[in-house]
Amino acid sequence: MVLSISGLNSQLALNLIDSTQTRQLESLQSEPQHARAAEQFRERIASITTPKELVQDFEVYSFVMKAYDLEDHIFAKGMIRKILESDPSDSSSLVNKLTDSRFGELHAAMGFTTEAGTQTPDFSNSTWQDGIVDQYFQQAYETGYADQNEIVGSVLEFRQQAGEIENWYNVLSNETLTEFFQTALSLPTELSGLDVDKQAEIMAEKFDLADLADPAERERLINRYTAISEILNPQGYSATSSALTILQSTSSLSSSIIEITWDIAPVSFSSYSLYR
Repeated sequence: MVLSISGLNSQLALNLIDSTQTRQLESLQSEPQHARAAEQFRERIASITTPKELVQDFEVYSFVMKAYDLEDHIFAKGMIRKILESDPSDSSSLVNKLTDSRFGELHAAMGFTTEAGTQTPDFSNSTWQDGIVDQYFQQAYETGYADQNEIVGSVLEFRQQAGEIENWYNVLSNETLTEFFQTALSLPTELSGLDVDKQAEIMAEKFDLADLADPAERERLINRYTAISEILNPQGYSATSSALTILQSTSSLSSSIIEITWDIAPVSFSSYSLYR
């Protein structure tokens, strides 16, 4: 299980999480239910050759769906099968019609169909299996914290996805990333009601995505997002939090905590300003 961060504000929670990430992932991997799920996946995935066979093996299918944060769609087997059978070179195919980037990531990872046509993937490849297993545990780690603190969950997803962002359409196809950038860039949520091309244009005027290559710039965005989000939606604080006790007793972490003064402009939005 991941640590309890109940009662911590988001910045303290992130400090705690960052200082113990390796141990937490190791702990998750050793938990019986997760270890058993990963073992079943490795044992049976190699025998699967079609999307139909995948959705029929519930344990393996569920493992893959959880790895791509699609647990809430597990019982939509018919839709998932059609997505995996979709032709990525056909703009009218189901996988290309869906705006949620998670489905495209699932389709690409499984590789039943490519722009070259239908194929039978080699799921016996240990490197490929390792990639899905790693994705599963990373997602379990992020979900465990997102369930406790939405701000922290958004930061963890941004960190995971930042290196893959090539354009604003990548951002806008992901609900969490969209909310992250809208908040960090002080853009109103009403922006989402505009045409997607207009949204991308406005965001591009506010931030150059090429700057994401700079770790310092990514951290600046995270700090701004966290500070503004805490103002808009405080997560709460408790001096008796068990996580805070761990935080205070971890010398390697406490030495890295510094006092920060935030200089943030008042947060007041008007959709009218988008058109000025």
